[in-house]
Order: sequence, then C-alpha cells, then structure tokens
Amino acid sequence: MRIGLLTDGGYPYATGESRLWCDRLVRGLAQHEFDLFALSRSAEQEAQGRVRLPSQVVGVRTAPLWTADEETLGLHAPRGPLARLFTGGGARTYARRERRLFSTHFADLAAAVCGAAGGDRGETAEAGTGARTEGAASRLADERFTRGLYGLAELAFEYGGLPAALRSETAVRILEAACRAPGTGRTVQTASVADLLAFTAELDRALRPLSLDWYDEDGLGAVDLCHATAGGVAALPGLLAKRFFGVPLLVTEHAVRVRAHYLASGGAPAGAPVRALLANFHGLLATEVYRQAALVTPGNTHARRWQERCGADPAKVRTVYPGMESARFAALGESEDAGGPDTLVWVGRIEPAKDLIALLHAFAEVRLAEPDARLRIIGAPAQDPAGAAYLERCRTLAAQLFPCDGTAGDFGGTGGGSDGTVRDSDGTVRDSDGVLGESDAHAGDFDAHAGDFDRTASDSEGPVTFEEIGGPEVPDLAQAYGSGGVVVLSSVVEGFPISLVEAMFCGRATVSTDVGAVVEVIGGTGLVVPPRNPRALADACVALLRDPARRARLGAAARARALELFTVEQNLAAFRGIYLDLIARAPVRERHLPADDTPRPFATPPEAHVRDHWPVPAGGERADRTPSWAGAGGSDA
Repeated sequence: MRIGLLTDGGYPYATGESRLWCDRLVRGLAQHEFDLFALSRSAEQEAQGRVRLPSQVVGVRTAPLWTADEETLGLHAPRGPLARLFTGGGARTYARRERRLFSTHFADLAAAVCGAAGGDRGETAEAGTGARTEGAASRLADERFTRGLYGLAELAFEYGGLPAALRSETAVRILEAACRAPGTGRTVQTASVADLLAFTAELDRALRPLSLDWYDEDGLGAVDLCHATAGGVAALPGLLAKRFFGVPLLVTEHAVRVRAHYLASGGAPAGAPVRALLANFHGLLATEVYRQAALVTPGNTHARRWQERCGADPAKVRTVYPGMESARFAALGESEDAGGPDTLVWVGRIEPAKDLIALLHAFAEVRLAEPDARLRIIGAPAQDPAGAAYLERCRTLAAQLFPCDGTAGDFGGTGGGSDGTVRDSDGTVRDSDGVLGESDAHAGDFDAHAGDFDRTASDSEGPVTFEEIGGPEVPDLAQAYGSGGVVVLSSVVEGFPISLVEAMFCGRATVSTDVGAVVEVIGGTGLVVPPRNPRALADACVALLRDPARRARLGAAARARALELFTVEQNLAAFRGIYLDLIARAPVRERHLPADDTPRPFATPPEAHVRDHWPVPAGGERADRTPSWAGAGGSDA
C-alpha cells in the first residue's frame, strides 16, 4: 500500500524530532511505498540537509513553517481562471466575496479559541448546573472551531491567499471582538493590540499547512493511509486528506504536543493572553485530530492519559512503545561486568528539566554514607544558552559541595556539537539524552548523521566528573552505562525515558524519579523515588551500592523487560499489523482510470477471473470489488 508519512520538524531532515524512528519505520516496512510530507522548523534545519532515503520512499514534499515569504512556501494556487484572475494566481488580497467568507470562518475559529481560553467560563454557573454549562460550552467551542478550521481550509483550497488574510487588519479586528465578547475569560479580555498581533503571527504559522499544494490527486489524494508522526500541526494535512479524499488517518505521538505547549507557555516571553490563546488553540486542534483519527498510537500510557483527557476515544487508542536498537548494548548486557561498584552514572542532555542540582545534593549525602562513591555525569549541555548556563551552575555547585576533592571535567574544546549531540565510537551521532529534541518528548530521534567529536574527559580523580561521550574514558554509549554499577535519572519532567531503557538493555540497576512514563517503563525492575527529593534519591542509591546481589537481580530483570517490550522488532510488528488493519476496515475509494487502454498490473484482482465467483446484484451488473490499491494508482502499488 502507499503511505503518506506526515512529519513536523524531523524526518527526512538530519536534525529534529523522530528522525531515527521514522527512518526505521520506513526501512523496516519495505513492502509499502511511502510519500513524505515534511514541515521544517528553521532555516538552519534545512541547511543541515537530509538523511539518505531508502528506495521505498517514492516522493518527498516539504514546506517551511519558519518564514512568511510566500515565494518560498509552496502554497496552493487558486483553482479556476476566475479565482486566478482575482488573486493573480498567488496569495494576494481577496475580493469582496472571499473576504466575506474569510470573515465568517475566522470569526468562528476566533470565537472558539477566545471563548474557552480564559478557563473561567463556568465561574458564574449556579450550583448543580456548572458542569452541564461547561460541557455545553465546550461542545459549542469544538463545533465552532471545526467549522472555522475546515471553512478556512476550503477557502485556501479554492482561492489561496490565506496567509495574507491571517496577517490582515481584518483578522486582528475579528480576534479583538472575540476577546471582548461576553463570556470570555478575564485573561483574554485584557489582550492588547500587541498581544493580538503576536497571536495572529503564531496562528499564521500553525495554519500554514492549510495553504499548501499537497491536496490533489498526485499528492495526499494518491495515498491509501496518512500516518502523522505527531499530533497538532503535523496532523493538519491528514485532517484535510480525510476531508477531501476520505484517506484514513493514523496518529502516533511519543510525546503529546498539547502537553508540551502547556508546559512551555509558563516560560514563554509572550504575555499571558497570548499564552492562553495559543494553549487553547492547540487544545482544540488536538481534540479534532483525535476525533478524526482512525487510530491513535501513543508511545506510553502517560501520553495516552493526556490524549484521552483531550478527547481521544479510548476504543481508538492503542499504546505502541517506541522501538530501540538493542544490539549495540548486547555485549555489555550479556556480560558479567557489574561496572564500578561504587560509581553512580547519569547519562543525558544537561538542562534544567534533568534537575542535576538535586542529584548533586543527593550525592553529597551518598558520600556521607559511602565515602568512596563517585558520580559520573555524562552528556553535553542543551543547544540553547540556558543549557550552557545550567552546566556552569552545576559545575559551580559541585565545586562548592566537594571543595577538597576537586571536580573533574571540562567542556572546552570540540566535544559537544552546537545542537547538544555527541558521537559514539562507531560513528553514530546521537542526542545526549538518547533521542530527543525536547526534554519531555523522549521518543524517536535516537541518532543523527552529522558532526565529529574528538574531546577527551578530564583525568582528574574528583568524586564528581562531567564528561562527554567520545573520549578515551567513555568511547561510546554502552561504555557510558557500563562505567557504573547504578544508573540514576533525576528529572522533574520526562516523557518516555530513553536513558532508562538504554540502561535496562545494558543490564544495569536504576534509581529514577517518578515522572512521565518512568514507572511504566521500569515496571518493578528498579527503584523509583519522588522528584525534587534529594534525601530519598540518596537513600535509594546507597541501598543499591551496598547490595551487589540486589543490583544484579534488578539489572537482569530490567534487561529481560526491555528486550520484551522496547525493541525495534516489536515496534515494526505492531505497525505492520496496524497498517493492514486500518486499510482492511477503510471503505473502498473510487479512482478514475485514464482514458487510454494501457494494461496496468493488478488492476483487477485474480478472483475476478474465477467463473461465478462474484455475486451478481439484482441489476445484473457485477459489484465493483476493486481494492483501493488496485485502481488508477496501480502502477504505484
């Protein structure tokens, strides 16, 4: 069959999210053909190039979300000579009829976003009716949102010009009226003109997929199934493919995008009204994506709970764990090497969400109980300025907590790339936390294909060392986990904890904080403590350092669990079955054959040649049972 793979800020680019997971999926399901429809997030991402694609990728279409330059967007041209006459064939100002349609549809979308954004719609409801009032308001917001969203999509499909309209004064005035309308929250009622302009700019980027030229019989209309590798904006083309062509939609989320928007809104430079409007827009969009999807496959139960909270039907949700390569850890996992008996190891990307401050305070207490204990912090800082600042803060704290011992490690030199990646000895480049581009979305970008790292770890003998993978002390990722007897995770925010799974493949006992999907992944094969609790973290580490037999038992159980649940093979087997199941249940889509009589392989199934095999309807004509993959696109099947 032919799969339309929808990505946002990742595959087929060499950097970004879910690169490796997508590549493994495409290569592992070689019996299918894939069309890639990719949204890029920055000019830097495009400049770093793309990964080499396998032969089963038959087409690639890309579009940038980072620019408002209409010459580079690849926008959909208006249909018909009259529309082209009005718009000049591009994205120019609308005529009177198109402006009226835009105003109607955008007013619906704005009213839905503003009406729910304040979060206090039900504050005035009387006792006993508050829940019903809020439920009715939520349903009304969903209805108006979908009506406005699809109305704008059809307007862009027929006439083009949507980006210019979303940045127009008309859009700002409609949004202002929606914010000031009775029943909106106090937060959005205080929105200034600057807030409205900031929100419309973000909305233009989020709705950019509505204006792309992907919606034709040679694009998304030619695929049998749309597979969105993330929710939110990435799934928008899938929504339109279903609406315009009836293509079923599959949504895979290793980290819930709407949750990421909620978490990021607190530290965003925009004002409170902008954050409230954006959070509610993405919440409404997530609800519509889950409603229209034939199946939603979260990467863990933690993500599944968020999806169901946002309106996903539990009957259409199936958890599929992200697959990881276990072979690179096989030698260590199958050996009897127990690692440094007095050494704790932390592996990941250094950033505030990892809470290394709490880990250092916990290790100070560990040293009181076990004076010979060591802590190795292995990883590079996050690519943003906050990552480097946080690393320096951690180094300063370590020097203060252990003034007589000295603190090893130096990040000068060329060991870490500007994007926070490190290269193993086998040439594989990976994010320092194992996979991802976001601290709470650990689910797919396990490797990249660029950069060289040649730095070495410090030779100091202090109890705390800051190191990177690639030097003589830590030549590769497996050696990083093998250097200690206990692997520690101290995060306050996590999605799917890739570093824990890697440690489990290595047969290492773990101590981790109870965040994200940690408990689900560990499943009783490691110790779990509350986050932001250095004393509990220290006690758990000391308990394992003092009991080698328990470490060995937990490590063996952890490796067995990881091999059962988290391998690439189980992930591919799951999606192989899901693809076939969705296509089997999808209605047959009529496809028109060209006028010529050129023979097409498999245009007619072999059963059609069996005498008296097909039932004859009352009208005397045989029923058309041609499968969707055997129509006009037979040469592509």
